[in-house]
Amino acid sequence: MRDLIFVGYLGLIMLLAFKRPFLFTMIYAYIDIVAPQRLSYFMLNSIPLSLIVFALAVLGFLISDEKKDVRISPRWVLLLLLVCYCGYTTTIADEPVFALEKWGWVWKALIFAAFLPLTLRTRLRIETLALVMVLCASTLIVTGGIKTMAGGGGYGVLVLLIDNNSGLYEGSIISTVSIAIIPLILWLANHGTIFKPDWRVRIYVAALIFSCLLIPVGTQARTGLVCIIVLAVLLLRFNKYRFLYAAGAVTLGLMAIPFLPQSFTERMETIQNYEADESASTRVAVWSWTLEYVKTHPFGGGFEAYRQNKISYEIPVIDENGLDTGEIQSGEKAIEDEGRAYHSSYFEMLGEQGWPGLTIWLILNFGGVWRMEMIRRMYKKRDRDDEAWVAPLAVALQNAQVIYLIGSLFVSIAFQPFVYMLIGLQIGLDTYLARRRQEAAWRPIKQRRRAATIPAEA
Repeated sequence: MRDLIFVGYLGLIMLLAFKRPFLFTMIYAYIDIVAPQRLSYFMLNSIPLSLIVFALAVLGFLISDEKKDVRISPRWVLLLLLVCYCGYTTTIADEPVFALEKWGWVWKALIFAAFLPLTLRTRLRIETLALVMVLCASTLIVTGGIKTMAGGGGYGVLVLLIDNNSGLYEGSIISTVSIAIIPLILWLANHGTIFKPDWRVRIYVAALIFSCLLIPVGTQARTGLVCIIVLAVLLLRFNKYRFLYAAGAVTLGLMAIPFLPQSFTERMETIQNYEADESASTRVAVWSWTLEYVKTHPFGGGFEAYRQNKISYEIPVIDENGLDTGEIQSGEKAIEDEGRAYHSSYFEMLGEQGWPGLTIWLILNFGGVWRMEMIRRMYKKRDRDDEAWVAPLAVALQNAQVIYLIGSLFVSIAFQPFVYMLIGLQIGLDTYLARRRQEAAWRPIKQRRRAATIPAEA
């Protein structure tokens, strides 16, 4: 029955897309985020669904879209460069079998991100993509929020739509994404035109943001708590009543503590006593191994290169006051381990793609923060109806990027498809506005030329 529902739903929206081909692009975004083929028992798993829809999206663009509106930017070129470079490192990967497996979905994420800006020719399309991303993520987030409130959370325990630990279904990843999209949710609530802001929209927005904040509680991912703190600081930037906002945020945080599960507060306390936490000690050891590895492999080891690491680390005994006793846990001199993941997007890029790949990735991501700031400053004082939405969207996208960049310090999500859709949305906004400015600059010249060709009245 579930398979029939999914097939019927996808069939219906695909029929609508044949009339509006841009919808194929949004359907692909839905498939990439929610992954309905994972929820299907057989029917959707038996066909290359994402490949078919992406081919239809490209075909729809080639047939129906105005190519004269297409603009490219330096970050768009960087995306293509990253695809090429990752393809090259895959051919020389230290772990060729695993590298090919990861490359199988990475190139799709990068190519789709590069395809998105070509299609985002209007404000409506930009808003549609933002809305689809939020609503698709909300299918997981609302489910997780409800289960958390019902007491179904826990580290490695919270099950979203299915029991799966990859992509957005992984606890730390969904925790980072759920907090990163809150600025985008707020923008849609204030400037959306598809669902115009009214009491129904605001109620759903409040419930969705509450669910976003519950996800780190349900997953007990420490990264999520860090992202919440970063979000609170970022929202302080443009708040007129900063001291009142800060006091309110701190008060709400303190009031929420008694209602949090004890397992959550105990896990969050390990952020302070990270040296006694085996997970944190493993990360530091893997990061040290990665730095040593790139000394002899400056171009990286290709995807999944971490599988060859062999590490050892010590865990000191911490007393009840949080102080190092000077003893080693369990009397062991060191703990031996191997094949441990990077647990950091920065070290993931460094270990897999080397210094060139890390450089491209950093420019691509931090360049987004810089470009959104430039757009904000350019449009912050424009209050015309057709431009008042621009600066707030730039701020929302900038905040989302900053939250991702800080959250990714502790999670290996350098190639997370949702984040590359966010980058594609940024590039699309940038190129759309560049075209608008160019058209505005040419308009007076065209008007003068038109006036010059009209014969003067006798």
